[in-house]
Amino acid sequence: MRAVVLEEFGSPLVLRDIEKPTAGPGQALVRIGASGVNPLDAKIRAGKAAHARRTLPAVLGLDLAGVVEEVGAGVDGLAPGDEVFGMTGGVGDLQGSLAEYAAVDARLLARRPSSLGVREAAALPLVFITAWEGLVDRARVRAGQKVLVHGGAGGIGQVAVQIARARGAEVFATASAPRLPVVEGLGATPIDYAATSVDEYVAEHTGGEGFDVVLDTVGGPVLDASFNAVRTYTGHVVSALGWGTHSLAPLSFRGASYSGVFTLLPLLTGRGREHHGEIMREAAALAEAGSLTPVLDPRRFGLTDVADAHAAVESGTARGRIVVDVA
Repeated sequence: MRAVVLEEFGSPLVLRDIEKPTAGPGQALVRIGASGVNPLDAKIRAGKAAHARRTLPAVLGLDLAGVVEEVGAGVDGLAPGDEVFGMTGGVGDLQGSLAEYAAVDARLLARRPSSLGVREAAALPLVFITAWEGLVDRARVRAGQKVLVHGGAGGIGQVAVQIARARGAEVFATASAPRLPVVEGLGATPIDYAATSVDEYVAEHTGGEGFDVVLDTVGGPVLDASFNAVRTYTGHVVSALGWGTHSLAPLSFRGASYSGVFTLLPLLTGRGREHHGEIMREAAALAEAGSLTPVLDPRRFGLTDVADAHAAVESGTARGRIVVDVA
């Protein structure tokens, strides 16, 4: 089969023929239709993602959508011909999705809903799982709450806004001035983070009380800002990028809570993979209900253009999720 291979960190990706895998016990062999591209993929390629524990040579790509070609022993609920999607590899020693086929842990997969095309489905897994683990698994977001999403126009942010609104919350989202229409179009109240201070938007939108849930998708100073924006006692800050050194004093003085999300753990450890499949089924249900629509960048890339797809992600010019067409 054809696959895009990283042979050395920092080196160009190579399109070449490698052996087609077969489905082992508990696995499904998926004929890949599309591969979602994440900033993490570019960081792995550059050798700047030690937390991904990627072994080389490697096929990158975390997210896929495709069709089941065969299933291994012990797989229930999936059969050849099923259209599926999920976050299935690209880290550790797991083959990624920039290939024509992948043998993946069947527990990570869900059936693709008819409301999503192959490219739309491939754009969702990592960002949806991250947002769901933060907002639902950790913060238990619910109706009547005010939720602030930092980076609302980004990949995780756009999905987070839709999840929180689907669960009945009132949603606010920070973005740069040119991207404010994006978050407004998703149904969130836009906040220009460059023109408005934390104290100002907390006062304007919460009467100075703070937000019930704050989701940080940016890290660094934005996580510090989150500690200053959360509600006293009952507030909950969740971050997907809480890897720096931060003062917890603002959070402690509010008596609020903090949770971190590390979406790669089930892939790296083998523990919790069933839950990732469950989350993907939640994504499918929201999409079928009309409550989840991934925003795609209009540019098209194939296996011969993966370097350009990575460059589009790294440049910050993408106006939606970048997807590589594999089939």
